[in-house]
Amino acid sequence: MRTNLNLQRLTTSSLASVRNLGILAHVDAGKTTLTERILYVTGTTHKKGEVHDGTTVTDFDTQERDRGITIFAAAVSCAWDGHRINLIDTPGHVDFADEVERSLRVLDGAVAVFDAVAGVEPQSESVWRQADRYGVPRIAFVNKLDRAGADLDTAARSIRERLGTVPLVVQLPIGREGDFTGVIDLLRLHAQVWDTQSGTYEVTPVPEELREQARQRRHVLEEAVAELHPGALEEYVAEGALSTETLASALRDITRAGDGVVVLCGSAYRNCGVEPLLEAVVAYLPSPLDVPAVRGTLGDAVQERDADPGAPFAGLAFKVNATATGRLTYVRVYSGTIRKGDGVLDAGAGRTERIGRILRVQADRHAELEQAVAGDIVAVVGLKGTRAGSTLCAPSAPLVLEPPAVAAAVVSVAVEARRRVDTGRLATALARLVEEDPSLAVRTDPETGQTVLSGMGELHLEVAVEKIRRAQGLEVGVGRPQVAYRETVVSGVSGLVYRHVKQDGGAGQFAHVVLDVEPLESTSDGAAEGFEFRSAVVGGRVPQEYVRAVEAGCRDALVEGPLGGHPVTGVRVTLTDGATHPKDSSEMAFRTAGRFALREALRTAVTELLEPVVEVTATVPDDAVGGVLGDLAARRGRVSGQLARSGTAVLTARVPLAELFGYASSLRGRTQGRGTFTTRATGYASVPAAVAGKVLAR
Repeated sequence: MRTNLNLQRLTTSSLASVRNLGILAHVDAGKTTLTERILYVTGTTHKKGEVHDGTTVTDFDTQERDRGITIFAAAVSCAWDGHRINLIDTPGHVDFADEVERSLRVLDGAVAVFDAVAGVEPQSESVWRQADRYGVPRIAFVNKLDRAGADLDTAARSIRERLGTVPLVVQLPIGREGDFTGVIDLLRLHAQVWDTQSGTYEVTPVPEELREQARQRRHVLEEAVAELHPGALEEYVAEGALSTETLASALRDITRAGDGVVVLCGSAYRNCGVEPLLEAVVAYLPSPLDVPAVRGTLGDAVQERDADPGAPFAGLAFKVNATATGRLTYVRVYSGTIRKGDGVLDAGAGRTERIGRILRVQADRHAELEQAVAGDIVAVVGLKGTRAGSTLCAPSAPLVLEPPAVAAAVVSVAVEARRRVDTGRLATALARLVEEDPSLAVRTDPETGQTVLSGMGELHLEVAVEKIRRAQGLEVGVGRPQVAYRETVVSGVSGLVYRHVKQDGGAGQFAHVVLDVEPLESTSDGAAEGFEFRSAVVGGRVPQEYVRAVEAGCRDALVEGPLGGHPVTGVRVTLTDGATHPKDSSEMAFRTAGRFALREALRTAVTELLEPVVEVTATVPDDAVGGVLGDLAARRGRVSGQLARSGTAVLTARVPLAELFGYASSLRGRTQGRGTFTTRATGYASVPAAVAGKVLAR
């Protein structure tokens, strides 16, 4: 039941046949294995790749194969039932969440993969929230039903409880754990049974012993759909049941509106359940025609571009990859058409670039195309300065699209070339790393002169440094990791007056501002983050353009706090009064006044140090629970949950990130190598006074 269509013929003259989707999940839920089975079932590959053998298509990087995890988002294309599926396999580790963020920005739909034993895990929840921010419709695939302890109902219940959405289970498993052999399709009420050796499946009548259960599950599904869909409710009230056509149509509408999630099940490793998942992708997830027109800005005006190959070109560069053969820029084409040799405008930089080649991507392999049209995801060769997040558009029709969000780095290490002659090569390599991965940052410490590399976690930085070593052949020394502390206001000040007056010949500078500074309200997860600026000036005493300048000056002051020079967050500033001079006032003067006024206010206010905190989920043997709990307590961890599960315990705790360096080795030692853990960033929290003193004394 494989379809091997020529992808070159599937142009977007029929955009309805295109699906741009990502595979999302927690690490080890089976994303990459599922991607491999999709490529195999669709005839794109002729051998099943395995993560443990290092033979997968999408985990092609040496480090991915060595570590057995997905590190970099990889794009592939395949065809199924007359549809082209552009698929991005995303990382599941929290340190590489920025790769997921950039992928979600350009996708029309996603498949969320859940472990049938563990259900919704911490990073599953994180990527789900990321998809919520971009309004990406999803369907769910509960994987690993052949494992001991696997249960579809428990997994569906965790989807409802932890993700706050309605799971619409459309299949009933046949068999449990090692005896899992197939599923019952609750829409068509027939069975699909797989031959795991040949990779094929057979459609059969529902087994006699499961018919009543299947009818009951179908009824439960109809009730749930009727509650969410007005059209289905009308038919359900009138007929007492829903037809297969109405049920399928309602599931499609619910999925695209985000009101519920269709849940399928299977075992990707055993090749069970992949074909029905592909059918669901085609049936329920949207094509480029089904999603709203992309919105961008031109100055202060908002414009929309439809997914029309004949419209002016607009696309978003979401990933840059410097390979041995050149620089690849991955682009989602939202409207228009691009061809080899076309000139395109990098709208943010105001620079024109030329398209050298256009490639259909198959992970690390590429097929050359003559053109790319609206709805395509392709790689482009020839763009020299375009960064991830840049808008590319027709020079005659400029437009700026919203770039994907970039998370702030939380961990830093000092890096240096071991040989002085390699210092220049290291600087070039670091610049290329930051170009490829915007969640990395490089700076020079003003006190020590050291080069500091910052990223999303210990593993993130380890991978980045190893990439330099392997790709450039450089010997690199790395210092001990340091976390990114913040400072915040505990008790503010009111009515702080600052006058900026400067006369040194020629035009003078005059600005008078009065500020109130107060802390933002804390959240349930920890300390408040962000910055708010308000103006309460009445009577036009400070013109609006000067108000904006004061805000800009305040933002300048937030870069370094009074305690240890760390960035300041969780602050609200209100401009309550001010005065101007008819000749000497200017935006520059008021920006300067805002900067110095807030600096003085922060020195006067009561401030405290904040540190990044993560949620640790550790799975450990029962006989090691005491030791692991003691270790977490020693690391200033606060245990928030403990769940028993067939000989193991799942411990959840909030732990300061600074205390987690080296935790992997510690956990292995306390559990004889049987313990595993994952982390999820939860924000910032106050640093205890005793610890803060040590941090500030460094």
